[in-house]
Amino acid sequence: MTTRVWDYLAEYQTEKADLLDAVETVFESGQLVLGRSLAGFESEFAAYHGVDHCVGVDNGTNAIELGLQALGVGPGDEVITVSNTAAPTVVAIDAARATPVFVDVREDDFLMDTSQVEAAITERTKCLLPVHLYGQCVNLAPLKELAAKHGLSILEDCAQAHGARQHGTIAGSTGDAAAFSFYPTKVLGAYGDGGATITSDESVAARLRRLRYYGMEKTYYTVETPAHNSRLDEVQAEILRRKLKRLDAYIAGRQAVAQRYVDGLGDTELKLPKTVPGNEHVYYVYVVRHPQRDEILERLKAYDIHLNISYPWPVHTMTGFAHLGYQTGSLPVTEKLATEIFSLPMYPALSPDLQDKVIHAVREVLSTL
Repeated sequence: MTTRVWDYLAEYQTEKADLLDAVETVFESGQLVLGRSLAGFESEFAAYHGVDHCVGVDNGTNAIELGLQALGVGPGDEVITVSNTAAPTVVAIDAARATPVFVDVREDDFLMDTSQVEAAITERTKCLLPVHLYGQCVNLAPLKELAAKHGLSILEDCAQAHGARQHGTIAGSTGDAAAFSFYPTKVLGAYGDGGATITSDESVAARLRRLRYYGMEKTYYTVETPAHNSRLDEVQAEILRRKLKRLDAYIAGRQAVAQRYVDGLGDTELKLPKTVPGNEHVYYVYVVRHPQRDEILERLKAYDIHLNISYPWPVHTMTGFAHLGYQTGSLPVTEKLATEIFSLPMYPALSPDLQDKVIHAVREVLSTL
């Protein structure tokens, strides 16, 4: 049996009755767009995070883009973030017609090196965009201080950190707004695309609602500010509403898988994920590190194990962002990590037998390097 980093079929079989009932609920509701399911999910997702507002959108990229726009970010502005992230983080900044500015990450936990942020602030800086990467939180305390000092906003990228906490505070509840993706692989994943932006600022929430609905507010026929259609689909909203009730169980399942990796691989030369003190890691992906990464991945194919790299190409090295002018060596930690990191299978329904297969194969490959 082919083993990959993610698979939804086992989970689907367990939850099939509830998921199909979710679809039927929407189809029988009489309202297929901006209906009761979306309103219910938005209310419940906001409550889960202890904030006042949630605005469901069509994907995580637009959750960031609309979040930036709702915070007043636009042409000529700069947004400070990291290059060790999924490209959509930066694509969204570009889509908001702002300029991404990169700082490096920390070598031990791969998270934004917040000590580099103040030096990157210019008179054009408008927003700080920390990425809660791989399932745990960036330390937001120093960013809050910098934001207050320089008059900046903070938009948290929580696409990989549903339910993660730092010193008991849940990801997404500290900044001015936070963006989430519900892509199927996520800790809280839909059965298709989906996203949301949360905030406790009423004016930001009002702008978000306009931005996701052509720029309309009171009536379908009047545009306040031109925008696109970025609504979260009613079917996906109802599925997410059902799955939100199981989010804590999903997290516990991921943490159990992570612990089995520690038990099975902790005595090898493979560098396993480090949890920052005070963080509760939800393990969206289980990223490990080894200087002979490429050889390990190739040898694992003989065991029918096919793994991913998150991420093999830092955003600042991509052709699409060459115009930003970053040279090789400008973000040395990010660039080094890109040659060594890879992801082991991680999802709540990963069976102990399949995980044992991965652990056994990795140990065998490591012993022959």
